[in-house]
Amino acid sequence: MNVLVLTPDRVGSTLLQRLITIYMQFHDFDQPVINLHELTNGIMKYYSPVFQAEVLGKGNTPENWGYYQSLSEVQELLSSVRHYKTSRMALYHIRNREDTLAQQIPFYQYLNDNFFIISARRENLLEHALSWCIFVDSKQLNVFSHQEKFEKFADIYQHGVTVEKTNLYKYLDQYRDYLDWCSRHFHVNSYFDYDHHMQDIEKYILELPIFQRKTHRLSWQDKFDVSFQDWNRCHYLCSDISALGQQLALGHTALTVQKTAVPAITPRQAISALTPKDQRFLRDVTPRYIRSQKAINELVDNKILVTGVPIKLQTMTEKKMLVNNFQQVVDWYNEWVDSTGVGRAYTAHEIALSADREIRRFHDVPLLTNSSD
Repeated sequence: MNVLVLTPDRVGSTLLQRLITIYMQFHDFDQPVINLHELTNGIMKYYSPVFQAEVLGKGNTPENWGYYQSLSEVQELLSSVRHYKTSRMALYHIRNREDTLAQQIPFYQYLNDNFFIISARRENLLEHALSWCIFVDSKQLNVFSHQEKFEKFADIYQHGVTVEKTNLYKYLDQYRDYLDWCSRHFHVNSYFDYDHHMQDIEKYILELPIFQRKTHRLSWQDKFDVSFQDWNRCHYLCSDISALGQQLALGHTALTVQKTAVPAITPRQAISALTPKDQRFLRDVTPRYIRSQKAINELVDNKILVTGVPIKLQTMTEKKMLVNNFQQVVDWYNEWVDSTGVGRAYTAHEIALSADREIRRFHDVPLLTNSSD
């Protein structure tokens, strides 16, 4: 089965498509499963010695990633191979391409007829827009190695970012347009809500109809001897540049964490700055994490995956630490919600409770006394 994730970006779509591809490798399908990432900015056909057949993939150089193919050419490529494809399509790429609606409609119909379509979304539009606004400074949508995260975000963690109202509203309006685009043009088969489904993304994936004929659905634990939740926590903690652990070790929670300047540190120094409990967790999980990373890297080497699994960039607690004018941003966001009727407004306490629930997936921290509110 082919799988397409529709996305406005910053809603976990890269993580989702990579994981769906990996879980499909765990199971026997009648054709190879290959991830193409974004459909509309360059795919190519080549002979794969791994599969001994012509397959599709992304080019190895930036020159191969661009808008040089018409949508009809993309459709012809997709139709020309037998293997299953996992991929995504982002509205901003469609806009950047400047195809006419007459050119888009036949392509959308082809996708509706030939792909299982997932619409990736967020309930928390404040955090969605904050992720985009941090991107304005970082110019980095995803990172796939711990060193890359340190290199791309060290300066931002030292100096923070100041969000402009025009940028905040730009990305909120862009999300609203994305919802309209999905409803107008696609037969959505499933909705992935980052805020809800990330708590057990494995459950969401394995319950997709893609796997309904599999009598025994294999988990991350089955394949790698570690749960996905623990694996992903390790993935994040190994590159935790925030120095948040120093505050957590003192008993701080999402309600009481303070904005601090983070000095430039090395990966080794970052791990030593974690809480003792988080360090013990890493010592226990890291050997299994390394073994599983080797298996994932092999999928990348064989061009089954375009990249590995992206690393969590920032929790909401870290976003609050990073954004210099955070409360002002919340006020602007709530004004946008009031004027558009899209999303929901948040109080400072609601933000802290949500941040607390999230941070406990990545750190061993004390509970808020009223975290069930």
